Amino acid sequence: MAEVGKGVNAGKLASNVQKRITRAQEKVMQKLGKADETKDTAFEEGVANFNKQLADGTKLQKDLKAYLVAVKTMHESSKRLHDCLAEMYDPEWFGKEEVDSIAEDTDLLWQDFHQKLVDSTLISMDTYLAQFPDIKARIAKRDRKLVDFDSARHHFASIQKGKKKDEAKIAKPLTLVEKAAPGWAQGIITAHQIAQTNLSRNQAEEELGRAQKVFEEINYELQEELPTLWDSRVGVYVNTFQNVSGLEEKFHRDMGKLNQNLSDIMTKLEEQRLAKKGVTTASTVKSEEAANHSLSESGSDAPKSPQKSREGPPVARPPRPASSQEVKEDNIINLFEDAVVSDINVSTEPENEAPAVTNGSSDAELPPSVLYKVKVMHDYGATDSDELDLKAGDIVLVLPFANPDEQDEGWLMGVKESYWIQNKNLLVKGVFPENFTQKL
Repeated sequence: MAEVGKGVNAGKLASNVQKRITRAQEKVMQKLGKADETKDTAFEEGVANFNKQLADGTKLQKDLKAYLVAVKTMHESSKRLHDCLAEMYDPEWFGKEEVDSIAEDTDLLWQDFHQKLVDSTLISMDTYLAQFPDIKARIAKRDRKLVDFDSARHHFASIQKGKKKDEAKIAKPLTLVEKAAPGWAQGIITAHQIAQTNLSRNQAEEELGRAQKVFEEINYELQEELPTLWDSRVGVYVNTFQNVSGLEEKFHRDMGKLNQNLSDIMTKLEEQRLAKKGVTTASTVKSEEAANHSLSESGSDAPKSPQKSREGPPVARPPRPASSQEVKEDNIINLFEDAVVSDINVSTEPENEAPAVTNGSSDAELPPSVLYKVKVMHDYGATDSDELDLKAGDIVLVLPFANPDEQDEGWLMGVKESYWIQNKNLLVKGVFPENFTQKL
C-alpha cells in the first residue's frame, strides 16, 4: 500500500477521493440531462475574457523577449562593425581619436537602450502576468465547488422526496408482522423510522448549506476581480508601447548624432585625400594659405581668387559685346552729330562678335536657370568640397545661388558645360573665382 504523504491522513485522502467520485458522477448526470446545472452567463463571459487576456499577454511577453534578443544581436553586430573600423583606421588619418570615441559611445548607447527596455517593459510585463496563475487556479476551484453545490442540492432534493414517501408509508395500515408486535414495539419502530428520515434530511441540509457558502464566497470574489483585471489590460498595453516607442525615439535620435559625426569624419577624410591628390596635379595654381571665399587685394601682379591667393597671370574682364540694336543707335547719333556715315555694316556686325557657343552645345538646349557662360582662362584647383576643379579652356554655365546671401563677393556658381552635355542635369555644381574666367 502506498505510503500516505506527510501532513495528509488517511481520512482526508479518502474524503478527497470520495469528492472526486461524487463530482464525476454529478458531471455525468448533468451531461446526460438527468440533473440540472447551475449557469451564470455573466461569469462565463468574464472567464472567456480572462482566457483571451492571458493568451494576449503571454504572446506580448514572448514578442518582447524576441525583440530584446534582436536588440542584443544588433548591439553585438554594431560593436563588431566599429571594432573593425578601429582596426583598419590608420593612426595618422584624420579623426582617429574621434572614431574611437564614437565607437565607445555607440556601445554604451546600445547597452543603455537594452537595459532600459528590460526595466520598463519586460519586468512590468512579467509582473502583470504573474497574477494570472492564482486567478486561474481559483476559477478552477470555483468550478469544482459549483459541482459540489449542485450535487448537495440534488441530494437534498432526493432526501426531501424520500421523506414524503416514508411519511406515506408510515401512514399506511400496519403489516401482519407489525400488528403481531406488542403495542409499545410498534411505537418504537415508527419513531425510529421518523428519526432516520429526519437525520438524513438534516445532514443533507447542512451539507447543502456548507457547499453553497463555499461556492458563493469564491464566486463573489471572482465576480469582483475578473472585470477589474480585464480593464487593466488597457493601461498595461499603453505603458508598454509608450515606453518602447519613447526609448526607441531617444535611442535613434542619439544614435543619429553619433552617426552624423562619424559621417562628417569620413567626409573630411575623403576631402583630405582629394586635396592631397589635387596638390600633386595642380600645384601651380594652389596656395597653402587658401581658406575662404572672400576677395583679397595684395597688390601683386598674380591673379587672386577672393581672399585666396592664386597663381597665374592677371585676367582682365573684357567689355560686354555691344548688341546690334546698340550699334544702330550709335550710328544714328553719329549721323546727326558729325554728319558722317558710319562704315559699320549693321547687318554683318554680329559676325565680328566672339562665338557664344562652344563644345557642341547651343543656347537653345540650355536650361532656363543658366544665366550665361564663361570661359576658364587659367587652371584652378579646388581646395574645398563645394568648389569646381577647372582647366584653362573649360566652359562653365553660370547659375544663380539658391540663397543670394550665401554668395561671396568675387565667386560664381556653375556647372561645367561638358558635364551638362553628357548628363543633361545640373547636379554636379560648385563655386569658382570669377577672375579666373572670361564671360562669353
